[in-house]
Amino acid sequence: MSKVAIIGCGIVGAAIAYELSRVNGLSITVLDQHLPAQGSTGAALGVLMGAISKKVKGRAWQLRQASIQRYQSLIPELEALTGYQIPVNRNGILKLCLPGVDLASWEKLLQTRLTQGWQLEIWDVPQVKHRCPQLSQDKFIAGIYSPQDLQIDPTILTQLLVAGAEANGVRFNFGVTVRGFESIGSELNNSLNCSQIYTDAGTLEIDWLVVAAGLGSSGLIKMLQPQDLQVSQALPVSIKPVLGQALKLRLPQPMGDEDFQPVITRDDVHILPVGKQDYWVGATVEFPDDAGNVDAQAPLLEVVRQNAIAYCPPLATAEIIHTWYGLRPRPEGRPAPVIDQ
Repeated sequence: MSKVAIIGCGIVGAAIAYELSRVNGLSITVLDQHLPAQGSTGAALGVLMGAISKKVKGRAWQLRQASIQRYQSLIPELEALTGYQIPVNRNGILKLCLPGVDLASWEKLLQTRLTQGWQLEIWDVPQVKHRCPQLSQDKFIAGIYSPQDLQIDPTILTQLLVAGAEANGVRFNFGVTVRGFESIGSELNNSLNCSQIYTDAGTLEIDWLVVAAGLGSSGLIKMLQPQDLQVSQALPVSIKPVLGQALKLRLPQPMGDEDFQPVITRDDVHILPVGKQDYWVGATVEFPDDAGNVDAQAPLLEVVRQNAIAYCPPLATAEIIHTWYGLRPRPEGRPAPVIDQ
């Protein structure tokens, strides 16, 4: 059997482990310093913008489309395998359009999505107000509704991916730190072959290595490169942190129609129903300074809250239950996600 090691057990590492666990002939081990979903995954909002994305071709759309399709089967598959239910909002995503938005471009996207097998709807202001009466009608000129896009609790999804992979024979080693690698580089084909991983819990023999460690990936990839051979200056992936803050709000009762609670977004401010009376609101986008440091700025989170209140006034009376932040891994000088060999 081919021995595969995956370093990192956020949503990406856990998903890779689960999908590979469905392939015959693989012996899979996952390593992480922490428990699952303790990094950027645990701070994510879990909004899956596929059909509503303006990407229509190339890699960016192909990955989105494959993800939308896979989630339709993945969720019931994991629930049947683990016996647990995954919190999924199937009410879709409603994107509010600001004045000046080119609605013709959205009409064109709607037609494109129809040919691709996906549904989008363009709602005028009365339609939006009818479906979501909690919204302030002077803050938008139309709504783009995507009924097939989802919102999923990323932490619970990660935990069930781990449980599913474990049920399929994957080994998970948490609390383990990678100390180094035994690798051989080749200048002929600009590649590295890794045969061993050195950890504080021992040495792991491998045939294949998957690095899915988020912000820790850059250091691991550099560690892979043999000291006596400079394979390529382009080999190490530079990943920088982008900080995002969000908050959880609670109202005395649900906003609008209790039976229709979509994710609502306007100008990159998202309102996510996460319970009968609870809503997540986020997120800030805060970049590091020249030294690579980034600290959460409370005033920026307040700006996000006020922007949400501006188009959804009932949130003004909501109680702040919880605030949090996370560091998202962002590749420098190249589009995400980084899927390389």
